[in-house]
Amino acid sequence: MENKDDEVKKAQVVEARARNISHNVRCTECGSQSIEDSQADIAILLRKLIRDEIQSGKSDKEIYKKLEEDYGETVLYAPKFDLQTAALWLSPLLVAGAAAGIWAYNKHRQNTNVHIMALNLVRGVPLTPKEKETMLDLLTPPPPRGVTPSFLWSRWRGQ
Repeated sequence: MENKDDEVKKAQVVEARARNISHNVRCTECGSQSIEDSQADIAILLRKLIRDEIQSGKSDKEIYKKLEEDYGETVLYAPKFDLQTAALWLSPLLVAGAAAGIWAYNKHRQNTNVHIMALNLVRGVPLTPKEKETMLDLLTPPPPRGVTPSFLWSRWRGQ
């Protein structure tokens, strides 16, 4: 009885490993599906190959390496990190950094009118639009001389 239970457990482990590997391997015919989800002939053959490799005692890493050697790097959903794929792996960090920079810049721009808010609090009465304009003219630093992005933009538009 114990021998039969051991065989069942071993079969369950093999099946779980095979499914895990199959979810991480792209179908070479479908492209957008894993071989676990695909019903293409090549996907069925690859699932059988994976199960055979597991039963022969190979590790997951060895199986991934064999699949990559036989079908190319694109068969795996998670490409390895090297010089060619660095942009792919680092792009989320670059996008997050750009978003944080834009957020910080907008936050800084909101805080530049602190002087006007302080005058509103000191006076107890909000500034009139004319007073706000005068204060912004006094408190805003002059634009830098030379070539700036806004200068280029207005020149491109023909103004």
